Amino acid sequence: MEQIEIEQVTLNHIEELQQIGRQTFHETFSAGNTEENMTNYLNEGFSIEKLTAELSDKYAEFYFAIVDKNVVGYLKLNFGQSQTELQDDKALEIERIYVLKEFHGKKVGQVLYEKAINIAKQKNADYVWLGVWEENPRAISFYKKNGFVEFDKHIFKLGDDKQTDIMMKLKLK
Repeated sequence: MEQIEIEQVTLNHIEELQQIGRQTFHETFSAGNTEENMTNYLNEGFSIEKLTAELSDKYAEFYFAIVDKNVVGYLKLNFGQSQTELQDDKALEIERIYVLKEFHGKKVGQVLYEKAINIAKQKNADYVWLGVWEENPRAISFYKKNGFVEFDKHIFKLGDDKQTDIMMKLKLK
């Protein structure tokens, strides 16, 4: 496979971010959710307005994984007050690592993950945390393989469906 390049996402890339975000979320979760809930979430969660706000947030960063000049995955990190739950200044949240289905098993997720860990270390974070849907065994296994442990649960609403996310953390110090 071609080399995987990592590039920080800016407002100039918003349409590419919207496209990869919608496509990877749909590929990952459409089988376990109603079409109506998926459509509503994709329209709201990946609207240009919402993505503009997220990209303009100084406590959030997005990165693309690029193979052969094509975006094949992305990463979203949150710091400080932009974290979705803990909002610990000594932590970094991996809110999203998504990779196109055709690139699963080709180390793209691992390269994005390693970028997140490197940034956490640069920011002197004590730990990295994330939430992962309890019905996503592939992701749970990936994070356990990388040393994450479960520490709590929280509810994620997808449309009218309340789903349980397993919260996991990796201590860096």
